[in-house]
Amino acid sequence: MSSSTHFLNDLDRISRTRQAIAQNLEKIADALFTAEAEGETTSGKLGLEREIEDISTASKNLKKGVFRLLVLGDMKRGKSTFLNALIGENLLPSDVNPCTALLTILKYGAEKTVTIHFNDGKPPERIDFKDFKQRYTIPPEEAKELEQKKQQAFPDVSHAVVEYPLPLLEKGVEIVDSPGLNDTEARNALSLGYINNCHAILFVLRASQPCTMAERRYLENYIKDRGLSIFFLINAWDQVKEGLIDPDDAAELAEAENKLRKVFHANLAEYCVVDGVNVYDERVFEISAITALRRRIKDANADLEGTGFTPFIRSLNTFLTQERAIAELRQGRTLARQAQTRVKEAIDRRIPLLNQTVQELKQRIQSVEPQFAQLSEIRDQFRDEIRSMRDRKARAIADSFRTYVFGLEGTFEQDFLRYQPGDMQFFDFLSENKRQQFNAAAQQGFQQYVNDKFFAWTLTAEKDLTAAFGDLSKSAEKYGASYAQITDQISAKLTGQALHPRPETSTGDDNTPGWAKWAMGLFSLATGNFAGAALAVSGFDFKSILLNLFATTGIAIIFGSILGPFGIIIASLGLGALQADHARKQFAKAIKKELVKYLPKIAQEQWQPIYSAVQECFDAYEREVIKRINDDIHSRHAELNNLLKQKESHEINREMELKRLQGVEAIVSDECRKLEASYQTLLV
Repeated sequence: MSSSTHFLNDLDRISRTRQAIAQNLEKIADALFTAEAEGETTSGKLGLEREIEDISTASKNLKKGVFRLLVLGDMKRGKSTFLNALIGENLLPSDVNPCTALLTILKYGAEKTVTIHFNDGKPPERIDFKDFKQRYTIPPEEAKELEQKKQQAFPDVSHAVVEYPLPLLEKGVEIVDSPGLNDTEARNALSLGYINNCHAILFVLRASQPCTMAERRYLENYIKDRGLSIFFLINAWDQVKEGLIDPDDAAELAEAENKLRKVFHANLAEYCVVDGVNVYDERVFEISAITALRRRIKDANADLEGTGFTPFIRSLNTFLTQERAIAELRQGRTLARQAQTRVKEAIDRRIPLLNQTVQELKQRIQSVEPQFAQLSEIRDQFRDEIRSMRDRKARAIADSFRTYVFGLEGTFEQDFLRYQPGDMQFFDFLSENKRQQFNAAAQQGFQQYVNDKFFAWTLTAEKDLTAAFGDLSKSAEKYGASYAQITDQISAKLTGQALHPRPETSTGDDNTPGWAKWAMGLFSLATGNFAGAALAVSGFDFKSILLNLFATTGIAIIFGSILGPFGIIIASLGLGALQADHARKQFAKAIKKELVKYLPKIAQEQWQPIYSAVQECFDAYEREVIKRINDDIHSRHAELNNLLKQKESHEINREMELKRLQGVEAIVSDECRKLEASYQTLLV
């Protein structure tokens, strides 16, 4: 069996398991919804609205769940050829800049269709595939010209969605094909927006151009230390011999290949460490995309040995269908077990209270009011801790940006040297007809310098926030344990049964309140944030919030627009007779002189937007946590008040109600058992 066929079979198995677990969750939600509806005419609702909502959302997410792969790569790396080889059909154009400036999402569809999405308010447009290729691909030379002018080919277009009836897509894989790296910074930012919404990144390099500056910049800015799962595909490895004096000399070929491997290892090794473990051999692959494509076009199940695709597909298969699938489905399992515990506790409270008179029930409800007040106190304490952390971190991170900006002055001259135009371009400003080109190249270099520095700072800010939310996760565990002890006291006082101490169990056991599990990051109902080594530590994607809010500050644009035409600056230096290396140093000094005039203004103006951006991360977390705690307190109150209301209105048939409640618990337990069986098959 070929690696591609094996991959498809495993994807099919995961798809069926995903659908089965989604069905289990749906049946649990339906059973709870029915039980609550019946409760209105029997002993009253049990207050399970939150469980119904969360489980229903998780079920829907699983039903439409896919493995999303983001493909990155510079122009002329064979990215489209690689994609065509991966999907097994010559679908994407490979003789031009890949779909030019359009970010393209490739997903399954029964019919071949393309939908263009615009960013100027126009409704999406459906076109045929031939028209798509004609209208939205441009020659490489035109793409290069646009790049130099810092313009987009199709500025009014957001992205394209290509639907195609291919087996790989049908089995639940969705591919996001990004624009090239050596492109406008705005388009690179567009790709960055998708990084946190994929399961894995496939980064295509080329053997003949090992780790260019643009590629190293991209990895440094967007990938490094962000906990992303990335596979590196070194394409055209079979063409290494073409650069040899004697292509048939095995020793010369081996020496050339070993030198290349050392270069790639030196540049990529740091991106191939997961939880302290070196996974380089499972993440970096030497491939020949064109050879693999030729074989797969002739036979979709062709043997791909010798192309590098076999070990790559095997590793990708393991990662997606085992590591990622288990992490994804574990959340459904967590929610199901949480609901099962909540239902059992509610029913165990309800059954003894059926025997109570209205007066006795009122007395018991009154007796637990102090405990309900304690639940509210825990909520307020956790809220105050979140706000305290918010204010400290917002100020510290905003201050760190100000310090970072002022620190640019000290290292600018040395740092900026590598961003300046090449020697052949440097004196283009002396030629009037080339001065515009020089200005464009110099502005682009300065923009790259600014972006590199800005993203270096955002990485430190992100690390600070990760640590902060890690601390809040621990606090949520502590508050959750105290909260559970008090709800146990409430149950004991209501039922008159002895309170048994909770057993010592692992973090996030099924007795932990649902709100605490969310706050601890044990489940997330968001559809994004898959690329990280784990789900968001806090149960929500603060990185996307931070990224979006930082983007609105326009820091890079502010930096890039503070200086006038670079040719004017350099012409004022009178450098015509100087050597290029000396001219570069003088140029850097002149730029620095202009730059430092604006640093205080930039530091001052951007302090508040950054402060507000960080605050919003914590505010979003607080809103969801407090809402979930309030929902839990309200549902526990409602559970008792609903029973009291029913008792006051009519006599409850205890025997029939006991049978109904036990039936609900049996249905939930049975579906949880089936779900657990499906989940365990993935662990074998």
